[in-house]
Amino acid sequence: MNALDLPTAQALLAAVKAIAQDAGVRAVLLKGAGRAFVAGGDLATLRADPAQGARDLLAPLNETLTLLQGLDAPVIAQVHGAAAGAGLSLMLMCDFVLAAEGTQFNLAYINLGTSCDVGASWALPRLVGLRHALEIALLGDTFTTADALRLGLVNRVLPAAELEAAAQALAQRLAAGPTVAYGHMRRLMRAGFDRDLPTQLAAEAASFDACAHTADLREGIEAFFAKRKPEFKGQ
Repeated sequence: MNALDLPTAQALLAAVKAIAQDAGVRAVLLKGAGRAFVAGGDLATLRADPAQGARDLLAPLNETLTLLQGLDAPVIAQVHGAAAGAGLSLMLMCDFVLAAEGTQFNLAYINLGTSCDVGASWALPRLVGLRHALEIALLGDTFTTADALRLGLVNRVLPAAELEAAAQALAQRLAAGPTVAYGHMRRLMRAGFDRDLPTQLAAEAASFDACAHTADLREGIEAFFAKRKPEFKGQ
């Protein structure tokens, strides 16, 4: 069920490093093979020495998250089966989440007697508010796709047979978009929680100025006046 052991975490980091270094990547689709998205961290990694095991595991996972957040390309999570512990944390850090009906979610950390990691304490309150975040984190209950949709943790819930096609369609749509503008928009939206209004207005102006020098903005304006669909190149 894709429990995150050290080899898996290192392989994920290697894949994301390759993505981050490839200017041609315009959308990222993250999914899990087999019965689940990610069932959490591998407890066998932590059993002998929890402190050292966590340090070893979190180093590549945290670097992975930092790289994903720095991308211009939007990141989609295609979730099925279960998203628990570090798997739920990883899902929370994505821009879009499409989930199969019947998927189960659980932050799970408190059930093991520990606090959360992989960005959950940063992402969860931003998505659902502090009250709901504390409920999810402190009670450690399993919740359903209906709950996840109601709370805003997922964008769409689909029959399992339709999930792959829907996720691919969304990835293709985003991949055809203005990638540089996506990157600025992603960073502005997340940073806005921690800035006062004048600082955010200045950041918006700087981002717009950066986008103003792209071929995609020129294409978007010309397409508007020509009454046609823009053909963005991600540049």
